[in-house]
Amino acid sequence: MQALPPLIDSHAHFDEPSLAGELNQLLGNCRENGVIGVLTIGTTVESSRASIELARKHAEIHAAVGIHPNYVSQAGPSDWDQITKLAEDDLVKAVGETGLDRYWKETPIEDQIDYFRRHLELSRALGKPFIVHCRDAEDDVLAVLEEDAKQGPLNGVMHSFCGSAETARRCLDWGMMISFSGMLTFKRNIELRELAATVPHDRLLVETDAPYLAPMPYRGKRNQPAYVKHTAEVLAETLGVSYNDVCELTTANARRFLKIDG
Repeated sequence: MQALPPLIDSHAHFDEPSLAGELNQLLGNCRENGVIGVLTIGTTVESSRASIELARKHAEIHAAVGIHPNYVSQAGPSDWDQITKLAEDDLVKAVGETGLDRYWKETPIEDQIDYFRRHLELSRALGKPFIVHCRDAEDDVLAVLEEDAKQGPLNGVMHSFCGSAETARRCLDWGMMISFSGMLTFKRNIELRELAATVPHDRLLVETDAPYLAPMPYRGKRNQPAYVKHTAEVLAETLGVSYNDVCELTTANARRFLKIDG
């Protein structure tokens, strides 16, 4: 049997209850579709601990730790100190997800910015990349990133990117990666596919954001890391290259970015 081209899902939430209860089945689905690695993302202290434990038990899972901007308002006095300690674990490949969100109103934007800066500082201190969530807050996110870029290139990724060409250009100029989720496959997202075609190949990542944002043909249903292949297929069509080529380049990019051994 011919080996499937390898893929890495660079952003999923395996600790979410809708996925955690079926972990073995979901990992089996990954293997059946060539997905050799999944970065599972921390959103709170508890979620970050769970991500590390998943990575400890399963070689194909890698962990990221952080406090999501929408959960900053729920963070306790010692939570950030716990995140900084957890981030030192060798199983932790990235910091976040962090960033800014003006769609949901639970956390004041000033508090989100404070924690965004903390994540960026921790990323630099540890030499581990950061993961940016941006929803209805492009100008604010760019302002924080521009400030941090004064210290040197930015070792981060714009996760589930759906922003403007100008935002993508500035992030690329600062040294960042751009990751595309199932939104790339939505029929009406022509401009997003046109933008994806302009991103240098060595800056591209693919992700699911599972259990959210399922790609076509599963839009509206629960997402899972195995479905990252559908985003990779559309990205291949967008770039005018083969599916195998997209798998190889995005996997190489993820391994380099996250320092995952091949």
